[in-house]
Amino acid sequence: MILLLIRRDLGLLARSPALWMPVMFFVLVAALFPFAVGPDARLLARIAPGVVWVAALLAALLPVDTLVAPDVADGTIDQLAARGIALELVMAARILAHWLAFALPLLTALPIAAVLLGMDSAIFWPLALALLLGTPALAALAVVAAALTATLRGGGALAGLIILPLALPVLIFGVGATAPGALKLLAAASLVALAVAPFAAAAALRQD
Repeated sequence: MILLLIRRDLGLLARSPALWMPVMFFVLVAALFPFAVGPDARLLARIAPGVVWVAALLAALLPVDTLVAPDVADGTIDQLAARGIALELVMAARILAHWLAFALPLLTALPIAAVLLGMDSAIFWPLALALLLGTPALAALAVVAAALTATLRGGGALAGLIILPLALPVLIFGVGATAPGALKLLAAASLVALAVAPFAAAAALRQD
């Protein structure tokens, strides 16, 4: 059942005109940031992980208005619940589909961002592994925020306010990926978010 839900969600995302917005935004931030801070290569390399992680967080937030709200508005969520499909399962599938749709293209575009920001291999590879471990948490938090704001007008702005404090541990461990133990803490934070998020999102939908 979960595979059918994931395939459905990926099909909806693939037909969305906003499919490429997160990766385009990610690359655009990496391209514009050097103009903002100047041509200092050492400075760019030092702040590059922070720039990449903030861009990844904002990219995860871009489609938040379309993650849950349309299915709530057209009754899809109610129909799935009426058929006996657990909302936790529906939200778990939505998290995985969102991660596949935004994180994998971001990882593909990371080498471009690395060149633009002057990263060397000592920074690039730990950062790539950190993104692989940490972006599932960002996807999970985005779906929870989308569920909490699904029936609210202008829910996207509120979703950002909800996610930012919760995402701080992921950002801290992700930016410090080269520090000893940081990747283990990042993986642990990501696992906790993935374990809790489907239940939190389902509970939010039941309150609507």
